[in-house]
Amino acid sequence: MQRGLHEAMTNKLAFSNLKTVALLLDVDGTLIDIGNTPSDVHVPSDLLLSLDQLVRLTGGAVALVSGRPIADLDRLFVPLRLPAIGGHGAEMRLNGEAFRRTAPLPIGLRKLLASAATPGSGIIVEDKGYSLALHYRAAPHEKGRLSRHIAESVAGFPNEPLEILPGKSMLEVKRPGVNKGAGVQELMKHQPFQHRKPIFIGDDVTDESVFALLPALGGEGFSVGREFRDLAGIFASPSEVRRTLQRLAQSGGAGAAEAVA
Repeated sequence: MQRGLHEAMTNKLAFSNLKTVALLLDVDGTLIDIGNTPSDVHVPSDLLLSLDQLVRLTGGAVALVSGRPIADLDRLFVPLRLPAIGGHGAEMRLNGEAFRRTAPLPIGLRKLLASAATPGSGIIVEDKGYSLALHYRAAPHEKGRLSRHIAESVAGFPNEPLEILPGKSMLEVKRPGVNKGAGVQELMKHQPFQHRKPIFIGDDVTDESVFALLPALGGEGFSVGREFRDLAGIFASPSEVRRTLQRLAQSGGAGAAEAVA
């Protein structure tokens, strides 16, 4: 299956009432283009406007589902402060303050992992406390060395429950059982998300746990640029996601099919 989003959205997102759905949106590679580093990204003003309108039209049922910490999401999407799942499910925020859903990694392990980013290596360290990611987008030749370094580092902490999560030019060490799918499952138990149809858009292997969960929740998933099982449609790029959300927001849900045709 390889359908463009305009066709898929015409068939799947022609809602007469946006208050019947929950929009769950990955960030990097989905809403915004991936940068060379986690900080080298841009959130367009028209995306902020679209999200703000969709929050009103859905009655607040719009959430970011990201590997980034929630504090980082708030900085990127200022002045919006959206419900969010951060750190691949390690953090969550509904209507109040964010709360951590998992224990932090030992500081000794985080320092050991971070030591892979030697001067001039091109490796970027993203220490989230509850996990640590090593980005090698600027140094793809370092992937093998990073994999070995991470395996050796983790082996030095045999009593710590740990797992390695691969992503787009990234390897992240985190607690097992912490993933976006578990975070979405918890989110959907709370208002205003409860009893709605979840619509998730993601782009990476880190989003697979959400795609796998959607059928049990009566939801549907869209990807960006790659195939996953049981998708409702595939976006060509983050810019196409942004255009479609803008049209959905402008249409108010009613007549969305015409708005995205």
